[in-house]
Amino acid sequence: MLKLLKLLNSIHILIFCLVFTHISNAQTMSTPLYQNKKFIVYKDSIVQGKFTAKALSSTKLTSNYQSPANQFKSNDIAFKFSINGKDNEMPSGTDHHFICTATNGACETPVIKFGTQLKDNVNVKDNTYLAPNAKFVVSVDMSDVFNDFNKQGYYTTFNGNKIYKEDFKGVYIAGNSSPLIWDFDNLVNHPQLQLKDEKGNHVYSTTLVLNAQEDEKKTNANWELTKDISLYPQYKSGYPISDALYNMSLEEMIKAIEPDSTFRTGKEWAGVWTRDISYSIILSMAYMQPQVAINSLLRKVNGKKRIIQDTGTGGAWPCSTDRMIWAVAAYEVYKATGNKEWLQQAYVIIKNSIEDDEHVAYDKTTGLVRGESSFLDWREQTYPKWMQPADIYESECLGTNAVHYEANKVLAQMALLLNHQDVAAKHEAIALQIKNGINKYLWIPAKGYYAQYLYGRNYKIVSPRSEALGEALCIIWNIADSAKQKEMIANMPVTDFGTTCIYPQIPNIPPYHNDAVWPFVQTYYTWAAARAGNEKAVMQSIADIYRPAALFVTNKENLVAENGDFAGTQINSSNMLWSLSGNISLVHKVLFGIKFESNELTFHPFVPEALKGERSLDNFKYRNSILNIQMNGFGNKISSFTIDGKPTSAYVIPSTLKGTHTIHIQLSNKNTINNTINHQPVYFSLAAPVVLPDKNKLTWQPVKDAVSCSIFKNGKQIASVQTNSFNIEKNGTAEYQVMAVDKNKVTSFASEPILIADDKNVKTFEAENFALKSDSAYKGFTGERFVEISTSLNRNLSFKVTIENPGFYSIDFRYANGNGPTNTENKCAIRTLKVDNRETGTVVFPQRGKNEWSNWGYSNSVKVYLPKGKHVISLSFEDFDNNMNGIINQAMIDNLRVIMLDE
Repeated sequence: MLKLLKLLNSIHILIFCLVFTHISNAQTMSTPLYQNKKFIVYKDSIVQGKFTAKALSSTKLTSNYQSPANQFKSNDIAFKFSINGKDNEMPSGTDHHFICTATNGACETPVIKFGTQLKDNVNVKDNTYLAPNAKFVVSVDMSDVFNDFNKQGYYTTFNGNKIYKEDFKGVYIAGNSSPLIWDFDNLVNHPQLQLKDEKGNHVYSTTLVLNAQEDEKKTNANWELTKDISLYPQYKSGYPISDALYNMSLEEMIKAIEPDSTFRTGKEWAGVWTRDISYSIILSMAYMQPQVAINSLLRKVNGKKRIIQDTGTGGAWPCSTDRMIWAVAAYEVYKATGNKEWLQQAYVIIKNSIEDDEHVAYDKTTGLVRGESSFLDWREQTYPKWMQPADIYESECLGTNAVHYEANKVLAQMALLLNHQDVAAKHEAIALQIKNGINKYLWIPAKGYYAQYLYGRNYKIVSPRSEALGEALCIIWNIADSAKQKEMIANMPVTDFGTTCIYPQIPNIPPYHNDAVWPFVQTYYTWAAARAGNEKAVMQSIADIYRPAALFVTNKENLVAENGDFAGTQINSSNMLWSLSGNISLVHKVLFGIKFESNELTFHPFVPEALKGERSLDNFKYRNSILNIQMNGFGNKISSFTIDGKPTSAYVIPSTLKGTHTIHIQLSNKNTINNTINHQPVYFSLAAPVVLPDKNKLTWQPVKDAVSCSIFKNGKQIASVQTNSFNIEKNGTAEYQVMAVDKNKVTSFASEPILIADDKNVKTFEAENFALKSDSAYKGFTGERFVEISTSLNRNLSFKVTIENPGFYSIDFRYANGNGPTNTENKCAIRTLKVDNRETGTVVFPQRGKNEWSNWGYSNSVKVYLPKGKHVISLSFEDFDNNMNGIINQAMIDNLRVIMLDE
């Protein structure tokens, strides 16, 4: 019996090889629809090197793809140790390196002193790789840390931060080879990455299995339709690969619906997430699954009829503010269904949420909105490592501002439909203010696209990186005018496997948002390319979405930009909702160009010449009608349009239409003119310098591959140097930053701002002098004690100050918030800053580490003009300061700092 099974298996393998040999031979006879250096798209297949995915029919797909992630894995293990799950052992870019040459299946490091870099000098022979199931034994000597704990009560890290003995929770290891990860914030969620002091001598150790065979990355080799998809729009074309991927996406959509009629985010992602569900609904789920979409949206509304910002950076909202994408999704559902009850319900929720944001997150100076980049919610994946959650709150990001622009437009349109003209006028004006702010502060003429964000502290500077989703949204929602739209698609960097989330990439950060392509973002880019009329960009983008879906035989969450593989990103999921929603959208909203308006459906098709021919979309439901759509030709102009055989020049289906109707669209068969794409290799910028003040100069360690460094004072470049120091003046107040520049003139992130100020220009006011001091046994405070603020204690904390010289001042607070980690949960403390009882801004006190109440830092700063004389500066808890937790809104306030600025 065993011999028979082996024989059958051999026959199966032989047949498989013959099939793929036949496929390869057949492909040499056909013309590619698209090809670049990495892969080729044919009518019925996709080829990447030795791997081929083939559509055997519209309901069958097969692939022999296998991830190379575990093959030829480097045995150079890069790693760092971590106290309490923070990147606090050595400066960014300085890692331990150990060559794991397994002897008897194991390798062991020497005992490494915490903070002292290990450089393994072993010469590695060519073609030497990490052995499978290699046991990695690693040890670190923490004696110096504990000596400091015992002598002075705290340990000072390389960057001057203090870790108090009472806040010590454990020692972890981060690194580059699974199960090691570089995600410091999530180390605490991986018990195997915590080292133990088994002998009580402050030497911490652990043993990990590297290159484990069970980690070998595979996907399904075949897909065959098993679900009934007849209820949904039926697509047919002369391109089997397109038909099969469309049907596979329909089936995955059905699989994504939970028993409670909400959407599951992905195969490996349970539950509903605000941004994921919203972007998916906008792509296609608003009309494909309208009731499931409504159910899912309502799952992300709290009892006070506010949109929920998912747990995240520093305790969620308002460090992150992209929850307002919910508004755009809600309106898309209305446009698709005409559901008036839903319109009224969503209107109240959106209005409440935007009004809170107006108070807490809107910057009246720039007209922009504060908060983390939309969907890019993993701190160091898209921000410099020095930025704390309070800094991220202060950033003003492209994608998030595009979202708030459209949310205000949506609220205005809903208000008009509900006869609230005053509300409509107000939010049209706010939308215009945001649009003007984006174009004034974020447009980079020299690049031909928008900047990633404004960032910094008292003085903001521009991050010139491209941010793919934000750029696309600015085109789709007409924040960019027609000329800018064309310029952006021609200039945005595009790599071989797609448009990366940001460009260039950040060094020493593993792929996830950094160094990665996300198919749902790629879809929004496709929409944008179509709107800009760029046929070449549209075709490449479609290919960049089809390639991974076909080879991986599922709609994955993301892929590594450098090799196009699904393995290697920090987290990934199959059957990903926004990826499959995007794949469906390619047919409906790009090729057929279907667009929902408040009272009609319009057509703006875009078919690249490579995909020319006949195609049909039957059983497309629009309100009370069913549309059977036939289309022929290519291009983005319609030459004829008929409804039930009657020609019309409107290309519009009114919302009042009922019954079943046949539509025929003939395209003009004319090429578009705009076909420029900015093809670029995956590129990494330099590491940001770590700068320290040293008497009358700034100094920093040399940055590898830097040819110069740019010096910034108060947000403006003042010098360029080839040295690692810069002399400064110490009169007045100034904020300095340094950027490293490489040979191609690509800059690093700016270093952490260094505040240089005369003592007379900086005044601190101890909180315990103005309210009852806390008796909590925390360490590290200044003065005698500190003051607790919460929903019940010190709801209004007032400081009396005297200003000797009139001028602009920066106001911030030294605080502690140990209610949660820096990367998740929802307990960011929020207060309204008032000067002489006048509301002047918002101060946020994000979480700084779970139970780390001796971990002190500064809030964001608020700039105010203070006349000479006496003033009352207050932290006031207002209704709109309720955070996402709703109960715990607490921090410890050490002191108020008032800094006179040079203007």
